[in-house]
Formats: sequence, C-alpha cells, structure tokens
Amino acid sequence: MASETVAGSVLADEKGPSGLRRYQAGAEEEEEHAGEGGGKSRLSGLLWHGGSAYDAWFSCASNQVAQVLLTLPYSFAQLGMVSGILFQLFYGLLGSWTAYLISILYLEYRTRREKDKVDFRNHVIQWFEVLDGLLGRHWRNVGLAFNCTFLLFGSVIQLIGCASNIYYVNDHLDKRTWTYIFGACCATTVFIPSFHNYRVWSFLGLLMTTYTAWYIAVASLMHGQVEGVKHSGPTTIMLYFTGATNILYTFGGHAVTVEVMHAMWRPQKFKAIYLLATLYVLTLTLPSASAAYWAFGDQLLTHSNALSLLPRDAWRDAAVVLMLIHQFITFGFACTPLYFVWEKLIGLHDCRSLCKRAAARLPVVVPIWFLAIIFPFFGPINSAVGSLLVSFTVYIIPAMAHMCTFRSPQSRENAVERPPRFAGGWTGAYVINSFVVAWVLVVGFGFGGWASITNFVQQVNTFGLFAKCYQCPPHPAVASPLLPPSSMAPSPSMPFIFNMTGMLAPMSAPSPAPAPLHFAFPHHHHRHHRHGL
Repeated sequence: MASETVAGSVLADEKGPSGLRRYQAGAEEEEEHAGEGGGKSRLSGLLWHGGSAYDAWFSCASNQVAQVLLTLPYSFAQLGMVSGILFQLFYGLLGSWTAYLISILYLEYRTRREKDKVDFRNHVIQWFEVLDGLLGRHWRNVGLAFNCTFLLFGSVIQLIGCASNIYYVNDHLDKRTWTYIFGACCATTVFIPSFHNYRVWSFLGLLMTTYTAWYIAVASLMHGQVEGVKHSGPTTIMLYFTGATNILYTFGGHAVTVEVMHAMWRPQKFKAIYLLATLYVLTLTLPSASAAYWAFGDQLLTHSNALSLLPRDAWRDAAVVLMLIHQFITFGFACTPLYFVWEKLIGLHDCRSLCKRAAARLPVVVPIWFLAIIFPFFGPINSAVGSLLVSFTVYIIPAMAHMCTFRSPQSRENAVERPPRFAGGWTGAYVINSFVVAWVLVVGFGFGGWASITNFVQQVNTFGLFAKCYQCPPHPAVASPLLPPSSMAPSPSMPFIFNMTGMLAPMSAPSPAPAPLHFAFPHHHHRHHRHGL
C-alpha cells in the first residue's frame, strides 16, 4: 500500500501541468533566496514560511484534534466503551478517505485551470472555487454555504472551549466574561496572512495536544475509579447518536484541506498526509477517552469537559494553559478560510498590505464572538455542528462531487489522479463513495441530527441562551461571624442558585424567603448573583 502511494505521488508529479511545476519551482526558489538574506531571514523562513509535506502533516494533525479532545470522554459515556472505540476507528478511516477525495478534486481543478494559463500565485484556491470550476455555480453555492457555516461554528466552538478551560484555573470570572476576553485575543489571528505562516504554530499546537491527551490518560489511571463508578452507556438512543456525531465532528477537520494543499510547494504529496495525521491522532484520542471513561464512568454525562473531573494541580493547570494556546491556533485555522472569502467579497484578497487586510478581516470575528456568548454549551454544540454541517461539508459533498466529476468515460480517462488499486479502481471508488453518502446521510445527519438537536434544545431549555456560567460548580458561601454557617448556606430552592451554576440538580421543597438575609448582608447578595443571569 505504501509503495503504491509513493508511486502514485511520482506519477502525479510527472503528469502535473507545466504551470504547476513552474509554480512549485518558483516557490522553492523564493524560499531559498529568503534563506540567503542573512540569519534573520533564515530564522523567519524556519518559523514563518512553511510549505513542505511535514508542514501539511503538522497542520492536519494539529487542526484535527483541539478542544474536541476534552469532550471525547463525554462521548464515551454516551456511547459506551466498545462503541466509542469502534466509532473513532470508523470515522477516522471515513474522514481520511474523503480528505483524499478533496485533494484529488483540488489537483484536477488546478490542472485544468493552469492549462488555461491561469496564475494562482497571488490567489488562494478554496473549496467552493474547486466545486465551481468542476461542477458549476450551483455546487459552488452549496459548498460555500456549508463550508463557511461550518468554519464559523468551528471557530465559535474554539472560543467556547477557551472560556470553559480557563475557568478551571481561574474561577474569579465567569465563563461569559472569559469569552469576552478570549474573543479579543483570538481576533489577533487577522494578522496571520495564510496557511504558509502556521509552521511553528502547527508544530507547537500538536505538542500541546499530545501533552494534554497523555495527561488525561495518565492522570485518570493514577486517580483510579471513583467510588461506586458506573459504566451504563449507552442508556438512550438520543445520547448514543449524540456521542456518535461528536466523533463524526472530531474526524471532520478537513474542511481546510484545499487551503492547506495550496500552501504546499508540492500539493501532489498531500494524498496520504491526512491518513498519517489521523493515525497519530488516534494514538491521542483512544487512550485519553478510554482512561477517563474507565475512571469516572457516568459522571462524565454531566461533565462534558474531562478536565473538570481531574484533581487540580500543576499538571492539570499546565494542560489547561497549553490547550488554551492550541485553541487560539485552531481558531486561526478555522477563521483563515473565512478571512479569504471575505477578502474576495470586498476585493482585498490580492492586497499586499498586511495591515489593510487585517483591518478588513475584523468584521468576520464579531459574529463568532456573539454566537459564542449566545450558545456556550461546550460539548452539545459539537454534536449539533457535526450532524448538521460536518456531515455535508466534508463527507457527503466531497463524495458526491467526486462521482459527478468523473461520471463520464472521457473524464476518467483524462483524470490527473486515478483511484488507487487497493480501493478497487473507479468501480471501488464509486461503491465507497455511495456508502459514505448513504451512511452519513442516514446515521450522521438523520439520526445524529435528531439526537444532537434534541440534546441541544434541552440545554437551551435548562440553562437558557446567554448562560453566564454553563456547568459551573456552585461557589461556597462566605462565612459570617454573626450567623451560624448553616444559616448562610444558600438553599437549593433559591432560583438564583440554579441560574448561577447551570447544574442539573433535583429541587427540594421551598425554603423560607431569603429576603431579610439579603437586606441584612447586601454584599453577600452581590456575591451569590455574580454568576447569575
């Protein structure tokens, strides 16, 4: 299999159009000249200008698993251990196949366009343009709508994850306030021009994710099973398919495949890169999710962020900080294609001024910021995005586009890249694509959409929109020298406690009205309401 992949890469290099080869040679020559400009230029090229196959691998592996790593134990609690492992392996393979299809369609589009003497040196090709060039404007419109919406909510999820994580290090501010702060921090990604410039960030991001994944695994094993641990998943059909769609979302991070390929000096080498990245990601997701579910069991059903159950120490704080940095990087990954689309819409995509482009990109961040404040449901929102958007964006549309692009004998004969022999050639590719479309449409979008939307609506009904501190533990009351501790303890029947914590707990019988206590101690009243709506 490996020899066939290498042979296919060589064949693609030989069949590639002369325009593409000239572009590659020019890009590599430009990199060499940049390295000859002195130590500073060499360092800048090393850290800032990436385009190799290694850079693409780091980008794919780093972008594929970010904050979703923290929600996979939650999915295991919904699915059960066996189903959780099998779905990870299955969707990892499915995602690698559709990423391969996207790479083939990109090469086909670029080959055809460069035969027409189109120069892409100052233009970043995007997925909707590939669909437009190969299948027409209706495909372009559908692809653009799904891709942009998915990347928009992908950025929202990263911002929600930032607020959720930092709260476990510093809970003096509620999660909504942290969302405001990190929204401003993530807005600085407007200054990163393109995926060429993520070289050092992708490398560091993957190191950070690796640390966090193995910290969760080791810390869970060292913690041991909690007293009375139960592993009852799956308990309901709704939770089962909600967990499955979160894993669908996990391995659907190849919505930026075209932009990553375009940043490569030799895009033909991308074909097996996503599969290799997925194999590495599985070494992170399987041990961490399995160990956390083994240790905490059904407790994860009410703790969508696995870090919330691990004991607070320097190791956990380090994992939180590293994930925050990585989520900042992944936010940029998801937002950069949106920046490109916006630049093309307003006519600034070919502008050479970085400051002008950065200023023009800022309006893209505003709706992301706003949506993260409206829907702070870390965990359930992943499943909703996975079923409704990821299912079409990176599974159904690429498989259908590949079948339609090469439906005629002439198009198959002139194809830049033929399906690999181990997949059964054109017939095998058609069968696999048909299976992908049917499975994801029925299981991912159908059952998964029903389950994830039902769960999402339950979160909205329980916590409300604009929840100030989603799933936050209650703050202990401040002791008073004038009253015994029991009199200062907030009653579970007080409505503000429910809004503050966002915890699902059975409500006890009504207790006496707390108004006199509030009037006597107004500063305590202010403290209890700090996390309220």
